[in-house]
Amino acid sequence: MFHKVLIANRGEIAVRIIRALREMGIKTVAVYSEADKEALHTQLADESVCIGPAASADSYLNMEQIISATIATGADAIHPGFGFLSENAKFVEMCEKCKITFIGPNSEMIHRMGNKSEARKTMEEAGVPIVPGTKEPVYDAEEAKKIADELGYPLMIKASAGGGGKGMRVAETSEEFIENFKTAQREAVKGFGDNTMYMERFIRNPRHIEVQIMADKHGNVVYLGERDCSIQKHHQKLLEEAPCEALPLNLRREMGETAVRAAKAVNYENAGTIEFLYDKSGSYYFMEMNTRIQVEHPVTEAVTGLDLIKEQIRVAAGEELSVKQEDILVRGHAIECRINARRPGTITELHLPDGNGIRVDTALYQGCTISPYYDSMIAKIIVHGRDREEAIRKMCSALGELIIEGIETNLEEQYQVLMDERFLAGEIDTGFMEVAK
Repeated sequence: MFHKVLIANRGEIAVRIIRALREMGIKTVAVYSEADKEALHTQLADESVCIGPAASADSYLNMEQIISATIATGADAIHPGFGFLSENAKFVEMCEKCKITFIGPNSEMIHRMGNKSEARKTMEEAGVPIVPGTKEPVYDAEEAKKIADELGYPLMIKASAGGGGKGMRVAETSEEFIENFKTAQREAVKGFGDNTMYMERFIRNPRHIEVQIMADKHGNVVYLGERDCSIQKHHQKLLEEAPCEALPLNLRREMGETAVRAAKAVNYENAGTIEFLYDKSGSYYFMEMNTRIQVEHPVTEAVTGLDLIKEQIRVAAGEELSVKQEDILVRGHAIECRINARRPGTITELHLPDGNGIRVDTALYQGCTISPYYDSMIAKIIVHGRDREEAIRKMCSALGELIIEGIETNLEEQYQVLMDERFLAGEIDTGFMEVAK
């Protein structure tokens, strides 16, 4: 097992990882930017190292500084959390060359699955259903249009190296294709430094279903149920649930087994998520694979009773999975609400909800400052109930207890979702937030 682990992240996920490592008896190293000098993760870790100015490019994305901090502190592994360098194959290659264990898949796996067009090709070869689209990456708008006209509209244009809703545009007709392609490609270059694009048939308002998998270095792969991540705004997830009650039992099992087959196709190791689109006809299609722990992993932990961060660490250290497929049972229903800051500011008053089946993942404390430099998510409220109805009531109660003064948040928006008749009836899809209330 590792002696010391550096956490190459910030905010609530850094705090989450530090707590898991402490429970395992492993020493921790936090890295921070100048803007995060007083952040909670720097105070909780055994050691803290400043790695640069506030801007992410100069700190949390500065590979050389993070590697140097790891070596200087004597850490033998790095946990990347999510975002930042968590799916950066170049960074993982640097770790491998420096004999530092990266707690996640190796660089080859990240490259194969991180490039969306390459992942589509790999999944098709493995017999995993994919959305009809391009088989090879595209770069030129005019050439892409010729292919698009043959595929038919509407089409989704996507950045191969993309994620988080960036580098994506829908072309409804041939006439608007060129402009949308160029716009998406500009976003791809700006956000990911890569102009590689691909296209696929646009499935209007499907459910966004993802299956959590975990794999070890000994060939064992299990699926840990699914999450319904259909409540999204501008392609950003807002609220997640586990399980997806719209799935019949046989299809739930089939999607899980398909996710395992997808992971085995690339000899995958560690935590990963296979994302599917589930249309109104009952068909499902591979969308992409996230080669890291997800923001919404707590809902899976709530319904399975497993600690996914600890499992990641054990697997990276070479241990076998602690569970077999037949050991995994999904109990009850869990919901996670992401609390986002509308703008920067200082927390003047804070009260976090508590109680049976309520969990809060956050790095907030009274007096802390929300920086303008990073992601707007400041907390996750997770609840677990006997069924979906109880979980919804419990979440409404928890949000009612949440007090965050000094900044504006999206708390009211979460209430509106939870009280919407369509949500209560389970009638949700990715177009839910676009429909006028």
